[in-house]
Amino acid sequence: MAAISTGTYTAAGVSPLLQYRNSCLRITSARFKIASAAATTGRSTNSIGQQPPTVPMPNNSITDSTELEQTTTLIMKDFMEWSKDMIASGSDGGPPRWFSPLDCAASMEDSPLLLYLPGIDGVGLGLIKHHKRLGRIFNIWCLHVPVTDRTSFSDLVYLVEATVRSEHHHAPRRPIYLLGESFGGCLALAVAARNPHIDLALILANPATRLRESQLENLITLSEVIPEQLHPSMVKLLSVTTGYWVPARVAVAIPGSGHPLQQAVAELFRGDVAFSSYLSVLADVLPVETLIWRLKILKSAASFVSSRLHAVRAQTLVLSSGKDHLIPNPEESEKLRKMLPNCEIRRFNNSGHALLLEADFNLVTVIMGANFYRRGRHLDFVRDFVPPSTSEFDSVYQPYRWMEVAFNPVMISTLENGNIVRGLTGIPSEGPVLLVGYHMMLGLELVPLVSRLWNEHKIVLRGIAHPLMFKRLREGKMPVLSMYDDYRFMGAVPVSATNFYKLLSSKSHVLLYPGGMREALHRKGEEYKLFWPEQSEFVRMAARFGAKIIPFGTVGEDDIGQMLLDYDDLMKVPYLKALIEELTGEVEKLRYDTEGEVSNQDVHLPIILPKVPGRFYFYFGKPIETAGRKEELKSREKAHELYLEVKSEVERCIDYLKEKRENDSYRNIMARLPYQASHGFDSEVPTFDL
Repeated sequence: MAAISTGTYTAAGVSPLLQYRNSCLRITSARFKIASAAATTGRSTNSIGQQPPTVPMPNNSITDSTELEQTTTLIMKDFMEWSKDMIASGSDGGPPRWFSPLDCAASMEDSPLLLYLPGIDGVGLGLIKHHKRLGRIFNIWCLHVPVTDRTSFSDLVYLVEATVRSEHHHAPRRPIYLLGESFGGCLALAVAARNPHIDLALILANPATRLRESQLENLITLSEVIPEQLHPSMVKLLSVTTGYWVPARVAVAIPGSGHPLQQAVAELFRGDVAFSSYLSVLADVLPVETLIWRLKILKSAASFVSSRLHAVRAQTLVLSSGKDHLIPNPEESEKLRKMLPNCEIRRFNNSGHALLLEADFNLVTVIMGANFYRRGRHLDFVRDFVPPSTSEFDSVYQPYRWMEVAFNPVMISTLENGNIVRGLTGIPSEGPVLLVGYHMMLGLELVPLVSRLWNEHKIVLRGIAHPLMFKRLREGKMPVLSMYDDYRFMGAVPVSATNFYKLLSSKSHVLLYPGGMREALHRKGEEYKLFWPEQSEFVRMAARFGAKIIPFGTVGEDDIGQMLLDYDDLMKVPYLKALIEELTGEVEKLRYDTEGEVSNQDVHLPIILPKVPGRFYFYFGKPIETAGRKEELKSREKAHELYLEVKSEVERCIDYLKEKRENDSYRNIMARLPYQASHGFDSEVPTFDL
């Protein structure tokens, strides 16, 4: 297949699909793989070049705003340099084309295709800080629209659509992801509206689907009336106009959408721009003629998409910034959520329009936390789960790190020979392993348990969780699903026999609370009381795969808070009773056919009076072997005997901890703080003798 020179020019209004149906497009840059074949085939060719410089990744310990700003500036610097190389690789002529960054790691087996659709700058490098992480789970192609290209919006839609259809034909059971940023969001929605029969997953980062009352509308008006002699000065507009150049932390201050046009223009030209040394690059990427052309097609794109949203059936995730001065995204994202049949929103209140370039934004954790990653037509919570990297875990764990200081958990475990040791040495490193224990009030033990297993042994603990963390039966007053993203990111799965089976068959470490919500939302005076079903729920499944069962107890909830109003108290207040019934009706109910207190799964939030924090204690009992007992435990009687043995062992662990903590001189935080101040807050604080 002959290659087309990068200098080939596509005239305005001429479809590159018609002109280059059987041709191959190339980018000869040392930083990128060769662009894909023509849009109709979509199949990639060979690659050239060497590994590009590593883009600085944000240090997970960065919490200071100045450090974040500096890191973001470094990312922007790389973005500028890569953009310059991209343009210089072939005088940036020719039709739009696909390329794949060389710094993307090797994809997993059956990785879905992700097509990145850029904003009006058209460079295609908006994912520069995410290449390596995304490359672990996706096959990434990025769209590059050369500076001199004048392809219309409809022809860009045809180009992307042809690639989508070709790839769908090649792998019909695999989803295709369209990640559209700003203008690219319009492109993604247009393709989805025209192809409802194809399994598409849309990720829309601040989509430019609404221009009314936005700064972009002002800029479009300005581009139509500005005198030619002022064109050279428009380079200062570029850093604000494009979707990438100015993250919120280093942005030039511009007025809100309610300001008059004259004031907006004055602000845009005022002061020192943080990237003044790169204005020449901006001018190369978006010279004024290109800027005016792309503002025009942006206007037509927004109009086109608004009239066709009703036809979109694709699963959609909208990433909405709270400080986006260009587009009123909070309002627009809510509109999309209501109009699209399968749409969720993730909000980033402190971010600007260039969300993907901000130092503290991690696209992979957002995708995984939203359960938005799948390799087949339907999400498989076990097969589609990707264990976090160390940096990803640290970034998610950072907001919860205070719990380590406040509650300073003590963890002890039991070896197979029966010896009790400090730490988690007694928990087998090889699965399948089933941890079965007591659920403290509000599940406060989850964060220390999951984080310690990861930090000390790199074990991902897959929790069997209530469906309320994953879906709603209807909209109402329940908290938004994004509240549970961190739990899903770390591997929580909705409770079901199928998921339990798959986890054990994949040799995972599984966390199970038979008492479920009834234990986590217990009443006054019910601390450390187990509410387990009468019949065994897990023994025979564990035996089928030879899983080791580890019973464990947790203690400490009564040292951090006192319950003022429990479920019984709340139900006596008519308004609160009606609210509880409404909340309960919004989520799937479990164990409705089970007898006893464990079936009481009403959703409510007890009122708790905080105390000066005490300490959390975990005791993991001796592993119980089920290997070789599959036939024996097929008997209901034998399985029930083992079930009662596990329950009794959990109660014994709780009683042991309640007794031992009385001898802990550092049980209260006021006793621990002086020790931590002198030895370091990461030091191990002494506790009771074993």
